[in-house]
Amino acid sequence: MSTATIGSEEKIHPPIVASSQFWIRRTLPNWLLNMPFVVFHLLLVTLIWTKPTPTSLILCFSLYVIRMFGITAGYHRYFSHKAYKTSRFFQFVLAWIGAASLQKGPLWWASHHRDHHRHSDTPLDPHSPHTTSFWWSHVGWVLAEDHNDVTWRNIPDWTKYSELRLLDRMHWIPAIPTIIFCYYIDGWSGLTWGFLLSTVLLYHCTFFINSLNHLWGSRRFRTTDDSRNNFLLAILTLGEGWHNNHHHYQGAANQGFYWWEVDLSYSVLVVLSKCGIVWDLRKPNEKVLNRDRIQIPA
Repeated sequence: MSTATIGSEEKIHPPIVASSQFWIRRTLPNWLLNMPFVVFHLLLVTLIWTKPTPTSLILCFSLYVIRMFGITAGYHRYFSHKAYKTSRFFQFVLAWIGAASLQKGPLWWASHHRDHHRHSDTPLDPHSPHTTSFWWSHVGWVLAEDHNDVTWRNIPDWTKYSELRLLDRMHWIPAIPTIIFCYYIDGWSGLTWGFLLSTVLLYHCTFFINSLNHLWGSRRFRTTDDSRNNFLLAILTLGEGWHNNHHHYQGAANQGFYWWEVDLSYSVLVVLSKCGIVWDLRKPNEKVLNRDRIQIPA
């Protein structure tokens, strides 16, 4: 199932495409663009000298879960796959929460993820552990200069939203009030244990879906890639670990297809749908669930 219409890049709002190539991406060297990511990891050493407090640990857990939801339900299921519908206001809220994770902008994320599904586990996949290496699929591709820019032809459905284009260019903005909030609530402990640690954990648990989830786990459906279902990764990523399910039917709002497959992001989406904030949650029907089966559920 294709999630994006491929067309000529010149036909997709040419002025928008030109303006969206933010000058920082064109003028600063790639190593400098990646410096915040590297510095965040180096700063983890400050955890040795900063005592965790109950407040800072609550901040760490809360920021991890909230921003993981922004990635899983927002960047992934909504912007990449349009697995449900929502208002223009709430789609910006999802984009803002996802951007606060510091994993670049929603349009950048969606454009590269659609390439991943189009070419999964082939040499054209941006992050396959089979055609490159575990390191490259996990984090190397994110730091590579080749992947700095948005592939606009992949996301013609999103280029019309000026607020999303602006947020995508300035994707670091949502992290600033988050950092200030953590420091205000609990000082240096809130900053290090609350914001810094949760951000680094968020990086790698998200990246594990690209790397480990194509190497470790079980396969229920016969797909053209080597995607796997993994319970542990599903817990860590609020449901994304049911990756073989997702590659079998990528348009679903739920990635845990059965009641025992924990999918917290989908559970939250169901609650939001009851409140009228989101709607038209797509789910696989029986025909989809029984197609290309390798395993029969217990």
